[in-house]
Amino acid sequence: MTNKRVAFILGGSGGIGKAIAEKLVEQNFAVAVHYSGNKVKAETLVEEIVKAGGEAISVGGDVADEAQMIDAFDLITAHFGGVDVVINTAGIMKLSPIATLDMEDFDQIQRTNVRGTFVVSKQAALSVRKGGAIINFSTSVTRTSFPAYGAYVASKAAVESLTLILARELRGKDITVNTVAPGPTATPLFLTGKDDETIENLAKATPLERLGQPDDIAETVAFLAGPARWVNGQTIFTNGGLA
Repeated sequence: MTNKRVAFILGGSGGIGKAIAEKLVEQNFAVAVHYSGNKVKAETLVEEIVKAGGEAISVGGDVADEAQMIDAFDLITAHFGGVDVVINTAGIMKLSPIATLDMEDFDQIQRTNVRGTFVVSKQAALSVRKGGAIINFSTSVTRTSFPAYGAYVASKAAVESLTLILARELRGKDITVNTVAPGPTATPLFLTGKDDETIENLAKATPLERLGQPDDIAETVAFLAGPARWVNGQTIFTNGGLA
């Protein structure tokens, strides 16, 4: 058990997820770091947090598997005493023109990004304590509409719509639900498959003339997880002015 607020970070071992975990620990949260395929990475982060005096555990599971997510929430509640904030950064991105996209890739993207968000949101709605927050993840490409992002953007547009609906369904429970929609951010998910010229052009496309960093996104999440109690049902575009 803990006297701290508890955050469950889905995709917590990834670039943005790791930055969020570290930022929330700085703000006196206890954190549950989720992993799907990279257990070692998650456990390494947990070890670093605990050695620094924080409270953290690692939690495995497929975000789109309801039984596994029920078990994950139960494990966190048993260990820490409850859940106050759920942050779902877990997602996959495969780029292809719509005309040539392999439909198996399409189904995989929708399973993780749409079904996964729905499953996690369902359990969060049942578990998050009063005064808590649910934070989903979209993408600024829902505004920029770059070619080859069709399947990915379709999944994230669904996430944005689910967010507002859940915020309204949780009326009277003092739980906020919002989505963070990052722009180009220097993470493996974003950088993989892009050549240097493409990355440089995307960096220059923002008025700030740089790529976002995971810490930029973590700052926004920390705001929504803490003081931003009047922000609800919104999609926050954190993209340096790209869109």
